[in-house]
Amino acid sequence: MVRKEEVKVLDDAEVRRVLAVTAHPDDVDFSAAGTIATLTGRGVEVVYLVVTDGDAGGFDREVDNGGMAELRRAEQLAAAACVGVTDVRFLGYPDGRLEPSLALRRDIARVIRQVRPDRVITMSPERDYRRIGRSHPDHRVVGGATLDAVYPDARNPYAFPELLEEEGLEAWTVREVWLTSPTPDHAVDVTETLDRKLAALRAHKSQTAHRPDLEDWVRRNLAANAAEFGLPEGRYAELFQVVDTA
Repeated sequence: MVRKEEVKVLDDAEVRRVLAVTAHPDDVDFSAAGTIATLTGRGVEVVYLVVTDGDAGGFDREVDNGGMAELRRAEQLAAAACVGVTDVRFLGYPDGRLEPSLALRRDIARVIRQVRPDRVITMSPERDYRRIGRSHPDHRVVGGATLDAVYPDARNPYAFPELLEEEGLEAWTVREVWLTSPTPDHAVDVTETLDRKLAALRAHKSQTAHRPDLEDWVRRNLAANAAEFGLPEGRYAELFQVVDTA
């Protein structure tokens, strides 16, 4: 791991569980699958929480929305297996229609309290004016709701008291959040896990089968990330903004 500037990051030896919260199936694989594979390879337990089923996505519109949701859930399960993740949870919110809400914050806080992660990986609530495709409204809603669920909701025993009173879920403090952000300050060298990331992306056939250039595109972007953070030529990196939330 390489730092662009001095950023406080948990030592991986301190990280036992990670929760990745994303809007759609495939989001985590485009942004962080190499990092996830690195973590699971070190014995870290990683859980995926996918807020929608991605039913508004895909390129084969002969598949109706109900069929698309089922297909995309199956693709995400297959992709997760490529990087060593076996616990994948879906909230089933409507794709393309997410709105900031207390219900969404509660649903994410519930899973945080269930999983009790040291680190949460999620999307940025900021708009990226350089690459508008990363600024899907669902992405920004999930990023904001997840940060609110991390602080203050999951750690505050008086927030959503039904989680404690009815479900027995004690408050939990996440120590850091990694955002897939337009202003990253931290790079993870994923050269050794790039093949597993590519396998995960190919598992999302409804999203990637139309792109014969997928591997070249991924390699170009990750090589540019590595160069930006001063890694040697031939290395590949995923980028994050680290937020200390302890």
